[in-house]
Amino acid sequence: MDSELQQWLEMLRSPNVDDRLVAVKTLQHIGDEEILAPLLEAVKDESPLVQKLAVTTLWELANPAAVPALLECLASPAEDVRNEARSALSELIVPDHLLLLLDALLRDDINLQLNILFLLRKIHDAQCLPYVMPFFESPTPELREAAITTLRYLNQVERCKPALALMSDPDEAVRRATTLTLGHLADDEVVPMLAQAVTDDPDWEVRRNAAKSLTTHANPNAIAALEKAAEDQHWQVRKFSLQALQTIAAERTLPLFIKALTDEYSDVRREGVKALKILNNPVALTPLQQALDDPDRDVCIFAQRAIQSIQDSNQETSNV
Repeated sequence: MDSELQQWLEMLRSPNVDDRLVAVKTLQHIGDEEILAPLLEAVKDESPLVQKLAVTTLWELANPAAVPALLECLASPAEDVRNEARSALSELIVPDHLLLLLDALLRDDINLQLNILFLLRKIHDAQCLPYVMPFFESPTPELREAAITTLRYLNQVERCKPALALMSDPDEAVRRATTLTLGHLADDEVVPMLAQAVTDDPDWEVRRNAAKSLTTHANPNAIAALEKAAEDQHWQVRKFSLQALQTIAAERTLPLFIKALTDEYSDVRREGVKALKILNNPVALTPLQQALDDPDRDVCIFAQRAIQSIQDSNQETSNV
């Protein structure tokens, strides 16, 4: 080891925090594997500034040997250190680290558990499910939300009945996350639950998320609920309900799509135009002609495309 490098390594053991910071900053630019062991000690430093900088340097080294030490940083009382460690681990962890992550998840530390639940989304392994489900009943809303969100990322998990109970969670953030996760599940109760949420949940973001998930399911049984939601007081609920109805394309929704062309929000009007193009009904030609004067350019463009599509289809029918 050359003498200059040795100098900085000795400074890492200085009682002066400024010396230790200078040492880590200097080592950061050296980027040699010889600095790995000292950095693994530096992440345990009493100073959060030294810890964070050491974490950043380990991240740049990209050595998988740093993963266990970085996992410990996820339990740091300093939020900056936790966030930096999580970002580093997001790039460093691989499926081989799964058991290490699951072992850490069992420790009674909320910061550690929240970050591990996040990192499990990077691995997508269904083996995580038995470890994630207990958090659905956690007294901490943040853990319930993190767990139900993680479920969404697990491959080949199509049914999970315990997750459905979170649709009635008292915390809005938990219900929002649950509603999106139900878009990836196939339990028999999922579509009826989403249909109820899209109209009845007091939180508009839950209603919007329910519409998004119903778009994924494209189930005709949700048409009535989506028709009601398409006239919701919040424009985002109206927009995504119209998107969901496009995937079902029922003639009964024609008047609703035409009405959407006069909505005060251009996003909603745009979805109405797209929906009319899908239905391809000549009855929509007159309102679509009026939409050509819409103040939003995108609405005009989509209206022109819808008109052309309907006219072309009618022409083909006439020729036949």
